[in-house]
Amino acid sequence: MKALDELTFDNRFARLGDAFSTSVLPEPIAEPRLVVASDGALALLDLDPAQAELPLFAEIFSGHKLWADADPRAMVYSGHQFGSYNPRLGDGRGLLLGEVYNDAGEHWDLHLKGAGQTPYSRMGDGRAVLRSSIREFLASEALFALGIPSSRAGCVIGSSTPVWREKQERAAMVLRLAKSHVRFGSFEYFYYTKQPEQLKELGEHVLAMHFPHCLEQPEPYLAMFKEIVERNAELIAKWQAYGFCHGVMNTDNMSILGITFDFGPFAFLDDFDRNFICNHSDHEGRYAFSNQVPIAQWNLSALAQALTPFISVDALRETIGLFLPLYEAHYQDLMRRRLGLTNAEDDDGELISGLLKLMQNSGVDYTLFFRRLGNDPAAQALQLLRDDFVDIKGFDSWAERYLARISREDDGTDQQRQTRMHAVNPLYILRNYLAQQAIDAAENGDYEEVRRLHKVLSDPFNEQPGMAGYAQRPPDWGKHLEISCSS
Repeated sequence: MKALDELTFDNRFARLGDAFSTSVLPEPIAEPRLVVASDGALALLDLDPAQAELPLFAEIFSGHKLWADADPRAMVYSGHQFGSYNPRLGDGRGLLLGEVYNDAGEHWDLHLKGAGQTPYSRMGDGRAVLRSSIREFLASEALFALGIPSSRAGCVIGSSTPVWREKQERAAMVLRLAKSHVRFGSFEYFYYTKQPEQLKELGEHVLAMHFPHCLEQPEPYLAMFKEIVERNAELIAKWQAYGFCHGVMNTDNMSILGITFDFGPFAFLDDFDRNFICNHSDHEGRYAFSNQVPIAQWNLSALAQALTPFISVDALRETIGLFLPLYEAHYQDLMRRRLGLTNAEDDDGELISGLLKLMQNSGVDYTLFFRRLGNDPAAQALQLLRDDFVDIKGFDSWAERYLARISREDDGTDQQRQTRMHAVNPLYILRNYLAQQAIDAAENGDYEEVRRLHKVLSDPFNEQPGMAGYAQRPPDWGKHLEISCSS
């Protein structure tokens, strides 16, 4: 493991030049202090976790100091925001500090969010507040622990710097790690501003750095786009299977790598509600939970438009047509596993949709239902769960079908089924009220709760002694928290 001054930088994106990003230094925040750090994320940089306790760590990730080999840049991009095209966005409060090359041969972007104003701040102050930084940190690491592709979060640094949102808050910075920060909107920017040379340069960079195997194909750009479609189909299937709602699926928030990216007013489902809108600012419900699948396809179509100089329209349409079948295959496989099933049958889709309809009409806790279904032998578990449903007769009918379906499985005993189910059905998820409790404590200077919650969420499938309080249904007030883009 390495010390902070031993990291190796290789700033490949910065070398593309000023057409793609602007050189900007971070603006320091006052009296920096470590709020929370992720040992697992820091290990991606070969960084010794003990380094997080050093004063130098807080100084670097609060903008006070910088590596000599870093080259901080604010990236330019555009994007479709709530369906409308915005011609120039860019890193308005974030900076790509540089790319660290680790001993495993991987490049990791170090992105500092909340680093101050840039040419793309659009009248904003360029700051992130403590609550939004904690939420992004917890979400990034929680999704990773669930097996959902995501950017990672290295740390949150708090400060005494005042920031005004709906009220006065304190500025913070979060360190985000990803193998690329290129977005769908990065390609859209150069396409719509009619910069074909830069569009091609960006495409060649992304191919060489992140999809090198596609260069061996007869049509590299088409091969890359097909893989992007495949990755997004799997990503969105995991969101839907685990009840994750992103909240702001603008094309500038969609990673070219098919990972969860740019956290804002996200939420996991508490009670199952396919129409759930987690973003208080989303008045039309464009990014409601049930809309995430069609919106992902819409976003891929927006990226396809920007790639028309390299790929025929017919080939793009055919490739986009793969998205829904791929999504459905991934989703049904995930849901089968959540139900403890190992073999595929033709009626599985109806079994799954029938259960969700019953859950929808009864306000059943989405996460705890699946966990409890695997707590006991199937018939006993179903008997314990039936009182959660308003339509008892309907649930009993579904339960009979489920028991018959299990009886046709040939993969082990009931105990083995329960073990399989607990391996994919989390006991702990990042509920909004848990995040809010950690934020409230942190805003009062107590960081123990955010650190404890991070530790619990880092091992979501295994019961942890003394942590039963993190696996409960939320109180009524916790189900109705208003989360907006400023969060």
